Amino acid sequence: MSATPDKRDRVVDAARVFSIVIVTLWHWTLSVTHRTAVGTLVMPNPVDAVPGGWLATWVLQIMPVFFLVGGYANLAGWERHRRNEESAGRFVADRLRRLSAPTAVWAGVWLAGELIAAALPGPHRWMWQWFPGYLTPLWFLGVYSLLITAVPATAALHTRRPAGTLAALAALIALGSVLGRGLDLDWAEWATLALVWLFCHQLGYAWRTWQLGRRPVVQRLAITAAGLLALVVLTVFAGYPRSMVAGVGDAESNIFPTNAAIAALAVFQLGLLALITPRAARLLRRRAVWKPVVALNVVAITVFLWHMTAYLAALWVYERLGHTLLPEPTAAWWAQRWYWLLAPLVALLALIAVFAPVEIKTRGSARKADQGR
Repeated sequence: MSATPDKRDRVVDAARVFSIVIVTLWHWTLSVTHRTAVGTLVMPNPVDAVPGGWLATWVLQIMPVFFLVGGYANLAGWERHRRNEESAGRFVADRLRRLSAPTAVWAGVWLAGELIAAALPGPHRWMWQWFPGYLTPLWFLGVYSLLITAVPATAALHTRRPAGTLAALAALIALGSVLGRGLDLDWAEWATLALVWLFCHQLGYAWRTWQLGRRPVVQRLAITAAGLLALVVLTVFAGYPRSMVAGVGDAESNIFPTNAAIAALAVFQLGLLALITPRAARLLRRRAVWKPVVALNVVAITVFLWHMTAYLAALWVYERLGHTLLPEPTAAWWAQRWYWLLAPLVALLALIAVFAPVEIKTRGSARKADQGR
């Protein structure tokens, strides 16, 4: 920790940790996980049951932050590779290896378990049949991997026309929204999904290049206000859902397929990050604060991959003790939140002890090199 360079933006690392923690805790404690009539596990959100709960999702839907941080970190890594005169292929391979090695172990363990279970006597239902929510991490890893592959091209665009690239992406997102929502063209909605996450990733480039956290407060407020205004216009006047996560019975979701509201949310959240940077940076210089941020960053992919396995372990224990999963966010459901925090946490700590060495070994010297970004 004492070797952390002064020029490193610690807020970026803290934002990554915050994102991982929020995703994990949301899945564990704020999902109304229950079984359907055929025994399938589903995980609806209780946002609609909490007055004004949709507003909290404007901060707690943190998938855009993942891509903001990813853009920042990938540009830093790309700049380092360029200084070292290393090839684009080497950069992409190094970055993908950080994701693929821990993911391959996770997938291998679960595939082996599935094959063993299928070979045993009696009926067998594959994981994606009885708990499709378990595969949640895969969509993020897939999209993020594609963005890593595109970094040599997108970083070049950013270098030549940073603002112009963002403006062009925003215009394409608007066009895709008109074609998808207005003319019901499915392909346009899926194209918009890709454009939105690319836009978020490019915003991460801007975060780094323009040093947004160090800009005058008026400029940081302007970014935040622009994102907030876009969110209000889209949700109040354009008919987009107010909640940034899917709710029970919602006819439309902002997150799947990802739409223009998430792009606006990314701008708003980037503005918030820029606003808090000066104070947060001072706080993160305290060893007691910075040390857990470093520790969690080292095992971030492991936590992301295995937190749902830990959740399943807690669920298995819960049902074996004779309890029934509650299908509604009643008072009894809220009273049980302590269990869904502590039990998965214990299981996750055990999983980290077993599988984190894979991630740590994979990062290796690359993580040390990143300290200079």
